[in-house]
Amino acid sequence: MRCEFLAGFLLLFSISNKGTVSGDSSIIWGALGHDINLTIPNFQVTDTDEVRWEKGRTLVAQLKKEMKPFLLSEAFEILTNETLRIKKLKRDDNGTYNVIVYGANGSSKLQKAFDLRILERVSKPEIYWECSNTTLTCEVEKGTDLELKLYRGKKLLTSLHQKIIRYTWTNLNVPFKCSAKNKVSEESFTTTISCSEKDLHFYVIVGACAGGVLLVVLGALLVFCVCKRKKKNRKRKDEELEIKAPRMSSVERGPPHSTPATASQNPVVSQAPPPPGHHLQTPGPRPLPPSHRTREQQQRKRPPPSGTQAHQQKGPPLPRPRVQPKPPCRGGEDAPLPPPN
Repeated sequence: MRCEFLAGFLLLFSISNKGTVSGDSSIIWGALGHDINLTIPNFQVTDTDEVRWEKGRTLVAQLKKEMKPFLLSEAFEILTNETLRIKKLKRDDNGTYNVIVYGANGSSKLQKAFDLRILERVSKPEIYWECSNTTLTCEVEKGTDLELKLYRGKKLLTSLHQKIIRYTWTNLNVPFKCSAKNKVSEESFTTTISCSEKDLHFYVIVGACAGGVLLVVLGALLVFCVCKRKKKNRKRKDEELEIKAPRMSSVERGPPHSTPATASQNPVVSQAPPPPGHHLQTPGPRPLPPSHRTREQQQRKRPPPSGTQAHQQKGPPLPRPRVQPKPPCRGGEDAPLPPPN
């Protein structure tokens, strides 16, 4: 009984899965802005079958006997062999698409998933070079998930997953080839680099001239700074000499003989010396006025006062002693004085 039950179970399982296809998903690469067809692999659809195309859980297309085909939008189309066409792919069209085929009795005959990934097609690479530093550049502008390769002849020089490659060459006898490739497109460009000795000499001459001009400019700036510094120091020394000159002339003439009145009449002498940086004029000695001359002559002729007079002039006047009159003399001799009362 156990053997019969196990055999019946295996027979039932094999009959229920007859005609089905594996539901494993496959990756489909699509080019941005181009059409793509999703075809059911190794399966023949009959007239009585119903075909449903879904993106995730959204029905995008349906084909059934004696019914008008259903399309979610004009971007989708079902072809004669039940292939789904997606027009002018956009980045939003990325995703998983499922196809389900039902038989006339409503049973599922096929389930298949397509993982659609959209890439931008690569553009044609460009190669340019600089003879001055023997550098070659291979560059591509457009492309998603691309691989850029550089060849010299048939030899692969470098390969990078980026949009630009720089290479310093040592030999120019063989042409260079730049190739860009991704899952949906491939482009390449081949060229021969030519750098004559004249070009190299030209770049060398230009570089030497530029360096010479730079040295001349730096030298001129250095000379200008030195001259400016010397001129500034000379100007400072001249100002110091101008300040010292009137002081030396006043020391040679000696201290002026002038009273406080004359000093107050001549305020120029009592003024403070001008600050540094002020240009002083040192004119010659001016003649004294007539009043000052006469007063100075009188002071020179007048004799100096004695010490007592000077001492008396300094203090208050002293009282003078009283002088008693002398008695007259008799007979030429001195008479005795009368006794006091």
